[in-house]
Amino acid sequence: MVEVRHQLLQKITMIPTTPNRLLAQHEQTIVALCTPQGSGAIGLIRLSGSDALVVADSLALLPSGKKLSDQASHTIHYGWVVDADQTHIDQVLFLLMKAPKTFTGQHVVEISCHNNQFLIEKIIDRALQCGARLAAKGEFTQRAVMLGKMDLLQAEAVSDLIHAQTAESLKYSLQQLEGSFSSWIADAEFAVVEMVAFCEASFEFIDEEIEFAHDVSIKMEKLIKKIEALLKTYSKQQYIKEGIRIVLIGSVNAGKSSLLNCFLDKKRAIVTPIPGTTRDTIEAGMFRDGNFLTFVDTAGIRKTDDEIEQEGIDRSFQEAASADLILLVVDQSSPLSSQEQQAYVEIIEKYASKIILVHNKIDLDQTISKIVFDGPVVQISAKESTHVQDLFNAIAKKVDELKGSDVITCLLNNRQHDLLVKFLEHIKRVVPMLQKSVDYELVSYQLKESLVLLSEMTGRSVSEAVLDKVFQSFCVGK
Repeated sequence: MVEVRHQLLQKITMIPTTPNRLLAQHEQTIVALCTPQGSGAIGLIRLSGSDALVVADSLALLPSGKKLSDQASHTIHYGWVVDADQTHIDQVLFLLMKAPKTFTGQHVVEISCHNNQFLIEKIIDRALQCGARLAAKGEFTQRAVMLGKMDLLQAEAVSDLIHAQTAESLKYSLQQLEGSFSSWIADAEFAVVEMVAFCEASFEFIDEEIEFAHDVSIKMEKLIKKIEALLKTYSKQQYIKEGIRIVLIGSVNAGKSSLLNCFLDKKRAIVTPIPGTTRDTIEAGMFRDGNFLTFVDTAGIRKTDDEIEQEGIDRSFQEAASADLILLVVDQSSPLSSQEQQAYVEIIEKYASKIILVHNKIDLDQTISKIVFDGPVVQISAKESTHVQDLFNAIAKKVDELKGSDVITCLLNNRQHDLLVKFLEHIKRVVPMLQKSVDYELVSYQLKESLVLLSEMTGRSVSEAVLDKVFQSFCVGK
């Protein structure tokens, strides 16, 4: 049985990375700016490829007159980028890293230059003249995956790390870059391998009538529980990764825009006494209590003959449907019309669980609210910034409810989540097959098929179209 397991592990680890259009294309030397465009002290330009050292030698001039490629790997050298007639383009530092101990696994030269867009363009143009080509989005990381420097899960963590919205998201992205989720998948993969090994062993002991179904069932139950526990936390993971979307909804002149400005402590939305001033959604984000909150101001809900305003009102209801939380704002100083009353009731009936009812304008004379709501209610004055902290406290409580108390181990993206769901569905099909008379050959086949999904997860077996789609979300310099 040990030999069977060893053979299966070999088969798994030998699943080839999907061949690309032309291997030569991924050996070509590519160049890109790695730092953001704009004002700053330093710009970083990266070269990577089989001929990266040749390209670098063509554009680099060291004070010693020696070739950059003749220097020791992982060293930094002062010098100049020069054009074809040796005219200085910029005074730079060259970071020389020879394969295979580099990010991509290829020769890499990074040029630290002055961050002037004209200089950067000249250096990149010079690299192109010397044989490089412009890098595609995420091509450096894609090469790292192809050459086995990291798996696809770690590559996706690179993008998540760059775009992390909160400290918590940053923490998990860094852990996944270091291989935490890859290890989790490897454990799941090995659990399936062990089950396959039991099935394969049953063929050897068929005459002895030794049953392995019980052992397989126990391992299967543990694996299913492990996956279900991770998937259960998916909503919480998304709140950590993408933040909380909070939509402000209410009748015209309820004070939604004033409340948005109060939250941000600046005039982000236009505020006037004219009904219908806000005709489209306005978004603004902020960090608070470790969470990234996106507030969305919407058009006031009312009946109107204005086609543009009506489009804004329609969008308000669309935002309510997609929101994580709704601040339903009521003007306490004015009675509601029957149409407004009906709109509030409709929103409460549909989305009660994610609503905080906000009675605004308590600095003015009060009217009796006709809104009946069993959930959290906060009374504030957005104009005077009165009791706004109470509203933030109510939001924080709702956010905690959304996140729940489940402990998470990683942050899944949509691709990983969908593959994990398919994998769970696949192995669950095996459970009924382990009852009574067991056809171990069929069980083994189903389990081996499920391993393909895990291989796609890590990138060992994935279509080129999927691979390209993953890296399209990266910036060019990464």
